[in-house]
Amino acid sequence: MIKVVRGNPTPEELAAALAVVRARAVAAQALPSGAPAPRDSWSDPARIAGHRLPQPGPTSWSRTYWPGA
Repeated sequence: MIKVVRGNPTPEELAAALAVVRARAVAAQALPSGAPAPRDSWSDPARIAGHRLPQPGPTSWSRTYWPGA
């Protein structure tokens, strides 16, 4: 059962949400039993760790945002 907690969705919005829920359920049933679920790309730590983080340097102050300047 799907319950709308907040807002007033249109019938089209409810149908779209239900289609997504059904598609995810069908995809979960298609996996062999005992197989791990595929990792969601948003929760994959490799997505973040693959990028080099910026390093502060002597001119890093010039790249900051100063309101009203």
